[in-house]
Order: sequence, then C-alpha cells, then structure tokens
Amino acid sequence: MSDIIAAALGSRPRDFGRVGGGCIHDCRRLRMHDGRNVFVKIGRGDAAELLRAEGEGLACLAPHIRVPQVIAEREEADGTHWMAMEWLDLVGMNDAAWENLGRQLAGLHAVNAESHGLDRDNFIGATPQENTRCASWQEFYIERRLRPQIRLAQSKGYEVPERGILGAAERLLAGHEPRPALLHGDLWGGNCGSPGMGQAIVFDPAPYYGDPETDIAMLNLFGSPPEAFDEGYGAMAEGWEERQRLYELYHILNHLNLFGGTYLASVERCVARMGVR
Repeated sequence: MSDIIAAALGSRPRDFGRVGGGCIHDCRRLRMHDGRNVFVKIGRGDAAELLRAEGEGLACLAPHIRVPQVIAEREEADGTHWMAMEWLDLVGMNDAAWENLGRQLAGLHAVNAESHGLDRDNFIGATPQENTRCASWQEFYIERRLRPQIRLAQSKGYEVPERGILGAAERLLAGHEPRPALLHGDLWGGNCGSPGMGQAIVFDPAPYYGDPETDIAMLNLFGSPPEAFDEGYGAMAEGWEERQRLYELYHILNHLNLFGGTYLASVERCVARMGVR
C-alpha cells in the first residue's frame, strides 16, 4: 500500500505512521521525502464503501465551505479504497474561528435545491443514510431520517415509541417548509476545527439538501458553540427551539444504534422533552 500511494503522489514516504481519532478507517500520516505531510485514510471491506461516500461528500461541499483538500483517491483491484488529503495541524477553536465557521456555514446553507435529499445515499457514521428526494420536508424527515432509525433500534430490541415520535414530528413540522439547503449533515463539534489564523474547517460530512436547522441542532448536541458563532451565522428562524429536540433525536437514535444501550436513556430524555409518553 505504501508503494501504491507513493506512486500516485509522486514521492516516497519516509514514515507511514498510524494516527488515532477514527473508529472506522485505517488512518496514516505520511511524511514524504519532498517535505510534505499527507493524511491518508484506508478502507477495506465495508469500510471502503464508507470512504467512497466520504470522498463524494467532500467534493459536494468543497466549492462552498472549507474542507480538507483531497490530493488523490483510488480503489485498488482487491477492493481497498484509499484517500490522501492535506495534513492539517489543527488548533483550538477561538472566537474568531467560531465566527468564521458561522459565516461559512451560512454560505453553505445559501446553496439551495428544488427538493430535499440528494441524488445518492451515504452514511451517518457507519449507518446507511437514505437520501431519496422528497418535495416535502416533513415527509423527508419522517420517512428518510426518523423512521429508519426507529425501525433499526426496534430490530435491535430497543423499545422506541414510533407512533408517538412520528406524531410529534408531524405536529412540530406542520407548516414548516424550509427551502432545501446544502447541509454538512454530521456537524458535531468533533467534525470541525481550526487550522489557525481565525479560520475554520469542517470534515467527515454526510451531506444532503434539507433544513439548515438540522446542522445547527447537531452542533449544539454535545455542547453549544459560543456567541461568536451566532454572530457569524445570523439569527435562527421562528420556532427553532421547538424543532431542535426533534432534530437532535435523529443523531441520538443513531448513537443508540451504533454504540448500544448506554444511549437509551438519552433517547428517552429527548423523547420526553418532546412531550411523547
């Protein structure tokens, strides 16, 4: 693999060391003889399909928001898929970087389509994410987001109140028809960072066109960003607070399906806050 990647990049690596931080792909830092550092993700088996989707997602977002630059990407004869990206030395997100992220995200959300969804499916973490287009946001969020996660949780033996959740979704989304906006799709705090100089960058996307509030809800799920982000992004639409729990629920259900019963209490709390018994 080292020889294959070196041939594609035009330089041989001095070091091909493993780096942490991910739970799906084999991640490496290449220190090249030409002085570059390159970040390489390698996917084998089922992980190869996830990596292909990640590359498509980065290409989808790249014209509109700062994402890692993809240097080379290839699938080998044995089905192994690899992607080489620029190496980024990330620093802490200060207020300037948060404001920059807000402004960039507002620009991303200004990219619109005629319907909700995407022309291809992708993944949210390791869970398949269906993106078949819908004209109605309520229909898309119920049928493409909530119902598949609920059914998956039920198939794993978890008691999740499907009728109550979907009824609450119908109520909360009644009359709410946002213009379909291009979304990052998996924008929790671990999927954004700063390369310095008050700039922000996002990665590991799961994009589709939908309600911009879903990105903001995900960003607030594990801790709210500072006011500087709000200054960059702008004001939220009326009724946002009522919809926030509904949008968080999709990701909490996904955590339940991916990581197990330790997230069941979080699902139950979120459902209770939505008024579902």
